[in-house]
Amino acid sequence: MRSLDGTDARILRALDADPDATVVALAERLSMSRNTVQARLRRMRESGALGAYSRRLETAALGYPLMAFMTLSLSQREGDLAAQQIVRIPEVVEILATTGDGDLLVRIVAKDTADLYRITNLVVAAPGVVRTSTSIVLHEVAPHSVDGLLRRHTE
Repeated sequence: MRSLDGTDARILRALDADPDATVVALAERLSMSRNTVQARLRRMRESGALGAYSRRLETAALGYPLMAFMTLSLSQREGDLAAQQIVRIPEVVEILATTGDGDLLVRIVAKDTADLYRITNLVVAAPGVVRTSTSIVLHEVAPHSVDGLLRRHTE
């Protein structure tokens, strides 16, 4: 993944402000050439600096308003197998390998608590899952945002 510079950060902030803006509109707003904006966006996508558009989707719009985080402790011999099975569960939207009390931190979305119970049973059934701890999100205090980092990067 390539490092982003101040110009990339300016483009991304402008895109955050108006996600539907065309490359031409972004170029005009930023006083850059269309080719520069287009090339930089392409490079950011190809390098992996820009993720999939679906990451912006609010899962509640799909009927999954409940979010939970599950910490998993895994058997070291079967940890990879567990992760391979858990990633196939559609309601599992993120898996992070961590240090500390658990081995994986799993973000799950569900329709309600009964659905979360069903999903939890699928996770626990994965080979190598030794222990779980689940925390239900009551309210999103501050959504995921990198705007402060982008703003700092443009200074």
